Amino acid sequence: MVRNIIGTLIEVGRGKRQPEEMKLIIESKNRNIAGATAPACGLFLKEVKY
Repeated sequence: MVRNIIGTLIEVGRGKRQPEEMKLIIESKNRNIAGATAPACGLFLKEVKY
């Protein structure tokens, strides 16, 4: 899911999506409406908070 979020954020940064779409995409839990999956290279888990 993180890679889908990153891919969608890249699309927001490029102006292909509106920032407001992020909430809908995350709440829907539907990867099909998210942006392209970002490559795993360079991504790592830094911290988890509950």
